[in-house]
Amino acid sequence: MPKRLAAALTLFCLAFGAPAFAAETLDATPRTAVISAFPPEWTLLQQALQDRKDHDLAGMTFVTGTIEGKPVLLFLSGISMVNAAMTTQLALDHFAVERIVFSGIAGGVDPGLEIGDVVIPERWSEYLEAVFAREKDGGYELPDWADKPDAHFGMIFPQPVKILRKDNPREEHDWFPVDPALLALAKTVADGITLQNCAAQNCLDHRPKIVVGGNGVSGQAFVDNKAFREYVLEAFDAKVLDMESAAVAHVAYVNGKPFIAFRSLSDLAGGGEGENQIRTFFQLASDNAATVVKAFLKALP
Repeated sequence: MPKRLAAALTLFCLAFGAPAFAAETLDATPRTAVISAFPPEWTLLQQALQDRKDHDLAGMTFVTGTIEGKPVLLFLSGISMVNAAMTTQLALDHFAVERIVFSGIAGGVDPGLEIGDVVIPERWSEYLEAVFAREKDGGYELPDWADKPDAHFGMIFPQPVKILRKDNPREEHDWFPVDPALLALAKTVADGITLQNCAAQNCLDHRPKIVVGGNGVSGQAFVDNKAFREYVLEAFDAKVLDMESAAVAHVAYVNGKPFIAFRSLSDLAGGGEGENQIRTFFQLASDNAATVVKAFLKALP
């Protein structure tokens, strides 16, 4: 590029706020992004993939193809909130994503749920967005600018998430709702699915079920504590907790993309007897979540 043209382009970008380099589109086909947190969660999804093509981007693999005849983009979010937000935005920047679906495992919060159940919440909260309050006179004192929630866990006081927007710099959210049309479709799909109760020679003594609706929460901590689980149930009326879904819901909201998450319980977040059971039942839970997602993809218009 001639130096004068390059200089003129740079001045134009500085003057009008346009980026000097647009993100490269790696695939222009409108697709449903199907995200999993870590490799065992997308085993069945990859097996169901047709017309596979791998795309390498920032050291990660994004896979295009079709599942149940529907164009999809499969990729791993990585574990926890920052990884999930980063990889989701990366996918939106380089692929023509129409909607976002998360498939994976979670910890149970609602004592009425059991390992292997698939939960499809109607909204998600970044519940560990918080102020750690100072102790004073046998209690806790919050800064005057902080929200004062009804329920807290010791020094941990939940706070709304602030959204960065130039037209509304004070936008705050306690919850990110899933797309109502996708949730309605999930309800119709759930009625016709039978979930598995055995995987990798590990079997449950009950038949897992699908639960549509209710609340889910996500944060950076792996929770294996009964007291904290009970607090989350009381404070957020949550059915499940995980480490990614709310971050993806946040990115989807900011980008105006429909979002829904399918989470199957691999453990009871500190509520089960004995040791945490995630290593025993993560494959069963992952398979059940993927089974529901495949049926959901098939039902998409």
